[in-house]
Amino acid sequence: MRCISIRGAITAKANTREAMLEATRTLVQAIIEANQIDKKQIIQILFTATKDLDAVYPAVAARELGITEAALMCMQELSVEDSLSMCIRVAVLIESEVLTRKTVKHQYLEGAKVLRPDLAKGEKI
Repeated sequence: MRCISIRGAITAKANTREAMLEATRTLVQAIIEANQIDKKQIIQILFTATKDLDAVYPAVAARELGITEAALMCMQELSVEDSLSMCIRVAVLIESEVLTRKTVKHQYLEGAKVLRPDLAKGEKI
């Protein structure tokens, strides 16, 4: 069994509990589906949110999706001038016998596609 890290990001439509949870659920579910992950494979998820998102902890969405055995941590993203706003990022650590760093499918959605345009074009990272 190997540990694999899957990255992703999404932008929220507003700094509200509902918008942040919807965006986070969409992102986590996209990672799970694209990589055919069983939720019990998830060891840990690290969430960051830009400073303009403070209505709720993104980890709440993971718990609502039934991810109850993984360690979840929320942090504020480093505030960099002219960086993408309203953005939630994740690093999902899983155990897998199938996925490798070359076959994993990272997910950059909504406005966060600009963070990794190579993935939007279908290129591997």
